[in-house]
Amino acid sequence: MRILLAEEDAALSNAIHAVLRQHNHSIDAVYSGEDAYDYASSAIYDAIILDLTIPKMDGLTVIRKLRREGIATPIIFLTAKSALEDRIEGLDAGADDYMIKPIYLEELMARLRVLARRIPQILPDILSFGNISLDPGTNLLSSGNDTVRLGRKEFQMMELLLRNPNRLISTNYFMQQIWGNDSDTELNVVWVYISYLRKKLRSIHANVEIKAARGVGYTLAEIKT
Repeated sequence: MRILLAEEDAALSNAIHAVLRQHNHSIDAVYSGEDAYDYASSAIYDAIILDLTIPKMDGLTVIRKLRREGIATPIIFLTAKSALEDRIEGLDAGADDYMIKPIYLEELMARLRVLARRIPQILPDILSFGNISLDPGTNLLSSGNDTVRLGRKEFQMMELLLRNPNRLISTNYFMQQIWGNDSDTELNVVWVYISYLRKKLRSIHANVEIKAARGVGYTLAEIKT
């Protein structure tokens, strides 16, 4: 799943981010309502986790604007407000679910699974480009009859590339999404994993390649013949 996480508490955001990554989800993390609205209205997400009291534009305003624009992405509200009227207001505004802080991360994952079952048409099972396909359920990368299994970080990088074919993804973005903002891992780890992926693409005779823009990032493109 591709998930937008909009939570102002950095510690909670990092904890949720880490758990989502462990389950092979792709996450964009923002810390203000304005950014949440900008991201949600300009990209396709499978789900949004939204802090109700996020600064610059509160969660209710964000969801009302999105729903008015016809954006039906499932939204789980996170909030410290436990009053019945607050829960009703959030659900009436267009939220699909509501969790009161402090939250249990295992419960959040379960609620995301419920959303996935409710809206299977929004959640593509297989990601494809060129002659390759990636199965999120098995971490298998395939081309025709050739298949190779990806490690967790290889899968996360390949998923980002497949969700953004022919688009440049910066090295810093890979670091942020896969290793996290607080990681002390060196940037060259991205190049190392790109090398792993290139070898696996060649091993399955893929007609796509990962091109490098030196010092900037990488693009998944079809091989021109």
